[in-house]
Amino acid sequence: PEYESIWALGNDTGVMDLGAVIKANHICDKLGMDPISLGSTIACAMELNEKGYIKEEELQGIDLKFGNAAALVELVEKTAYKDGFGKYLALGSKKLAEKFGAPDLSMSVKGLEMPAYDPRAIKGIGLNYATANRGGCHVTGYTVAPEVVGIPEKIDPLSPEGKAKWVKIFQDLTCVVNSTVNCLFTTFAIGAKDYAELLSAVTGWNISEEEIMKIGERIYNLERVMINKLGFDGKDDVLPKRLLKEKMPEGAGKGQVVELEKMKKEYYELRGWENGKPTPEKLKELEIEL
Repeated sequence: PEYESIWALGNDTGVMDLGAVIKANHICDKLGMDPISLGSTIACAMELNEKGYIKEEELQGIDLKFGNAAALVELVEKTAYKDGFGKYLALGSKKLAEKFGAPDLSMSVKGLEMPAYDPRAIKGIGLNYATANRGGCHVTGYTVAPEVVGIPEKIDPLSPEGKAKWVKIFQDLTCVVNSTVNCLFTTFAIGAKDYAELLSAVTGWNISEEEIMKIGERIYNLERVMINKLGFDGKDDVLPKRLLKEKMPEGAGKGQVVELEKMKKEYYELRGWENGKPTPEKLKELEIEL
């Protein structure tokens, strides 16, 4: 398993048995399940149980506690077949937490579970989670690159200042990378200028760096128009409440929360959006006709 899978099925559930984590990940791969979402959902169920929201008879004999390796492996397979308690896990953490009366325990955005990066310690990734069109997705706008790795330049991960600009840049560039069917991690080494040169060479067109970024911006806004039509808007560009109120207990981000509204206001202004929706002026600028 790779980094995210180890975190979701291991650290998030408190399971330190690497063999169990590998087996759980193998089952996910074999049966077509996302280990990030499933690991986070199982961890949500463990917390629901720990806090008394789940009745013992609903667990059908499963010892649903953090750190229980056997329970982890059993529940992964039960989820795939909606067997026993697995039918509740198959709903995902959002509907699971709602069903058992504690919606705030789901660590998801727009119904998609967030990955390993805690946004209290990496503020830009928090803004990206909130505004990502598909939900809590780190690879929609991987600001971990400048905030942690220092590519293309190092910025302070604990500061909310200037994060709106970086989130927009990475979201737009990622749309181009995805559309060229390339790996996102190429952006650790090459940027918009390089993609402009590559696409110019392949197509014979004279594509500039600015045009590359506008292509990405057009794609991102078109995605946003599509989810607006499905009922999503600014009310859904949010993070789990606990990340805004509960201070990070330890680590480099100790004492931090996410200052989401401040960052989101600047982000909307840069995007040309109102309440999570592109304005008619922005759509016209991007030549998007509805």
